Amino acid sequence: MSNIVAPPMLRHMGAAAVGLSAVLAPSQAEAHEMPALECLCDALPFLDTAPTWNVAAAAAAAPAGSGGVAESPPAVSVESEIEALRRIIAEQRALVDQQNAMLAEQRQQIVKMQGQLIAQQAQIDRLSSFALAEAPLEMFRGTGMGGQGVAGPALPGPGSDAVALPDAPVGEAPPPEEPTERRVAAVPEGQGVLTRAGNLIFEPSFEYTRSSTNRLVFRGIELIPGIQIGLIEATDADRDTLVGTASLRYGISDRLEAEVRIPYLYRNDRIEVVQQRDEGIVRSIALREDGIGDAEFSLRYQFNRPVGQKPIFVGTLRVKSDTGKGPFEVGYDEFGVATGLATGSGFWAVQPGVNFLMPSDPAVIYGGMAYLYHIPRDVNKLVGDVMIGRVDPGDAVSANIGFGFALNPRFSFSLGYRHNYIFPTKTEIGDTRQKSNYLHVGSLNFGMSYRLTERDVLNLGFEIGVTEDAPDVSITLRMPFGGKI
Repeated sequence: MSNIVAPPMLRHMGAAAVGLSAVLAPSQAEAHEMPALECLCDALPFLDTAPTWNVAAAAAAAPAGSGGVAESPPAVSVESEIEALRRIIAEQRALVDQQNAMLAEQRQQIVKMQGQLIAQQAQIDRLSSFALAEAPLEMFRGTGMGGQGVAGPALPGPGSDAVALPDAPVGEAPPPEEPTERRVAAVPEGQGVLTRAGNLIFEPSFEYTRSSTNRLVFRGIELIPGIQIGLIEATDADRDTLVGTASLRYGISDRLEAEVRIPYLYRNDRIEVVQQRDEGIVRSIALREDGIGDAEFSLRYQFNRPVGQKPIFVGTLRVKSDTGKGPFEVGYDEFGVATGLATGSGFWAVQPGVNFLMPSDPAVIYGGMAYLYHIPRDVNKLVGDVMIGRVDPGDAVSANIGFGFALNPRFSFSLGYRHNYIFPTKTEIGDTRQKSNYLHVGSLNFGMSYRLTERDVLNLGFEIGVTEDAPDVSITLRMPFGGKI
């Protein structure tokens, strides 16, 4: 059985009780004998005073003069025990009062901190409500936790009970981040962000293309350098094309848009052919043509939503019609030379592709790939004295990459490169099957965008050919109009 140890205060009280009992022991021992005192000692083990009681009992039982404990201890020792007990009680009371004061101070600090937490939670809720309402967060940058013109809550800090946050902006707030739409406004057409749901955009554009070729063809043999037998033909061709396009884009949803494009072309070609046989023959041809080009219909779908600086992928599907005048619909002379110009390809085509936009502050990288498939058809038309049968125009694979950068909220520019590989065209001419050469068309792209108003943007793009088969230069001017309908 385990013993219970009494606290010091109870021990002192037990000692005091022993002192008092020692004074009263003789008279009570005579009346009730010593077993009663011994029973009391055994009944109070938790006071840890049994040894003292036992000593007192032994002293009471011993005969006078036998050398035991004195029958009645001096009164001074009893008073000293009582005074010691009082001092201990006073010290304990002082300690309890001190602890109560500390607890009261801690309660005040807890109440104060709870008030600070309530104030901070109210500020967080207010900022969250602004964020959900798409309020500009720039108005809160650099203003501290207290908002605009309101002192921040006091927070505990080293060296003081509380440290108040500044009630005015500290330093200079960072410039607002440019949205992706502004950084890609100058990229080539069809590479930017999609139209928002329910918005209808009308975008007129004007494109000027200049293409010139100078070719020297020799059909014959060369005996020695400088002496040639056969036909020498030199061709100098300059072609100017002006295309005005009316484009309509509609946002079906935030991730799907549809577009319709109807172009109108004006062409001016000047061709000069020099042939050298026995005598020189010079032939100049000047041709002009205007009319509707090939109408197009496109769908664009955004596969994923923008997350941080991860790329956004957009799938495209473009269908090109044959509404323009094809190359086999113009007139030809008896030599098979065209007497007019085409305003379209004369074939239907389908072009699937995928583009991407990848934010990389402070720029946005763009790029994409596409495959243009021409649907072959039977022409069955006599050109000169030759019958043209089935024609399979060469398909094309295209890829481009570049970046857009906003210098300020109004002006942005883009740089990029585009390359097209055009497969050979297969044509049935009479009883033979002819195949043309493949073509490489590469060009450098440079675009500029200037924001006239919050909704009106003027875009200017330049495309400079870098391969032999590419046009010399192409200039495009675009300006979208419209909004929510």
